[in-house]
Amino acid sequence: MKKIIRKTAALLLTAVFAAQLAGCAGVSPEAAAEFTSSLDEKAVEEAVENVKETVEQAAEGAITSFKVGICNYVDDASLNQIVDNIESQLATIEKENNVKFEIMYDNCNADPNVLNQIVANFIADDVDLMIGIATPVAMTMQSLTEGKNIPVVFAAVSDPEGAGLVASNEAPGANITGTSDYLDTNAIMNLIFANNPDAKKIGFLYDIGQDASTAPIEAAKAYLKDKGVEYVEHTGTNVDEIMLAAQAMVADGVDAVFTPTDNTVMTAELSIYEILAQAGIPHYTGADSFALNGAFLGYGVDYANLGVETANMVKSILVDGNDPATTPVMTFDNGTATINTDICKELGLNYDELNKIFEPYCLRVQEITTAESFE
Repeated sequence: MKKIIRKTAALLLTAVFAAQLAGCAGVSPEAAAEFTSSLDEKAVEEAVENVKETVEQAAEGAITSFKVGICNYVDDASLNQIVDNIESQLATIEKENNVKFEIMYDNCNADPNVLNQIVANFIADDVDLMIGIATPVAMTMQSLTEGKNIPVVFAAVSDPEGAGLVASNEAPGANITGTSDYLDTNAIMNLIFANNPDAKKIGFLYDIGQDASTAPIEAAKAYLKDKGVEYVEHTGTNVDEIMLAAQAMVADGVDAVFTPTDNTVMTAELSIYEILAQAGIPHYTGADSFALNGAFLGYGVDYANLGVETANMVKSILVDGNDPATTPVMTFDNGTATINTDICKELGLNYDELNKIFEPYCLRVQEITTAESFE
C-alpha cells in the first residue's frame, strides 16, 4: 500500500512539474502527460528527487534585489572617488550577502533644475534608497522624499546639523543619515604657520554659495583674528571666476591660500594651480584630491574610505534593516596631510623637511603627484 501511495504521489508531483514545464516552456499539455505516463516508478522517483534538489538549491540561492539611486553633485576628483568606492563596495557586499544592487547613477553638474529632475526620476522609478553626494544633493533628496518612506544616505556633507539635514549627528531623527567630511580648520591653519611662521596675509578662496565652505571659513577668520594676521577673501561660482579670484590672490600678495572642501574650487583646481605655484603661493586645501589636481597640500578625510563606509551604511539599512533615523552620522579622522611633491619642488620647499615640520600636527604625512584623477 505504501509503495502504491509513494508511486501515486511521485506521479502526481511529476505531473505537476510537467504541467509547469508545459506552461513555462511552451510544451503542450498532451506531450507533458505522455512524458509523465511513460516513466516507470524508479524514473519517476529519481525525477522527483532531482526536482526537489533543484528547488532547494534555488531557494538557497534566491537573491534579494534592491534598487539604489546615486546622484553626484559635480564631476570632480573628490566626489568621483567617493562614487567609485561606493560602487565597488556595494559589489563586494553583493557577493558576501547574496543580494543584488541595481544602481541608477546620474550627475546633476551643479544644476538645481537637473538635480530636482534626477531625484524625481528616482522616486518615479521606485528606488529602495537614494545616495546623495555632497550637501546640495542631500538637501534636495531630503526635501523631495519627505513623507515617502524612502531612505536617504548622504556622503561628504561637511555640516549635517548646520545644513538642517539631521536633528543631530547622533540621532538623525528622520529618513536620512550618512557620512560627513567635517574639516578641522584649525589643523590646516596650524600647518600654514608651521611652514611659514612669519606669514602676514592669508587668502580665502571659495564659493560663497557652497554650504561646505561656510563653517570652515568662519573658523579660519576666528583663528587669524586671534593670531593678529590679516586675511583677504576672493570667491567665485564657476571655473572662470575662480581663475580670476586666484589671480587676485597673486595681486594681493598673500603668503598662502586656504580653501575648505569646496566643490567649485575643486572643479577649478587643475585650471588654477599653476597660477598660484608660479607666484610662489602654497595652496592649502581640505582634501587630498585638491593636492592630486595641483594644490600644494590637502588635509582631511580619506574620500576612498568615506565611500566604502557610505556603502556599508546602505547595507546596514537595506540588508540589515536598520532605521536611518537612529543610525548615527559617521565622521572621520582629519589627520592626513597630502603634499604634492611636484608643487613642493616648484615652491622651493623640501618634502622631507616638511614631513618633520608637519609631524606634530598630523597623524601622518603622505606624498602625491599631479594628475587629473585617482587610479
